[in-house]
Amino acid sequence: MELSQYQIVLVNLDPTVGSEIKKTRPCVIISPNEMNKYLQTIVIAPMTTTSKKYPTRIEVKHDRKIGWIVIDQIRTIDKQRIIKILGRLSKPEIKEVKSVMKETFID
Repeated sequence: MELSQYQIVLVNLDPTVGSEIKKTRPCVIISPNEMNKYLQTIVIAPMTTTSKKYPTRIEVKHDRKIGWIVIDQIRTIDKQRIIKILGRLSKPEIKEVKSVMKETFID
């Protein structure tokens, strides 16, 4: 399975601890392609359909549903957790993800 940055993949996030996002759900691959190609782990941001408007949540439309990419729950997972590839973020969505990540983690 060829995985690339900003793809939306279905991931089994269980088992989880405490307030971590659980269940099998769509997630966005955040790690760069260099990493995705050579490492057995990838960095993802889970998606949810129920969210409040937080500065670290990005609203996207996927599969004709409104969802949010949860930047405050970014985590590293083993590729074995990925069930299948669902799609890819649009250019404007990618721009928004980059901007929110920069604001959250760098500035």
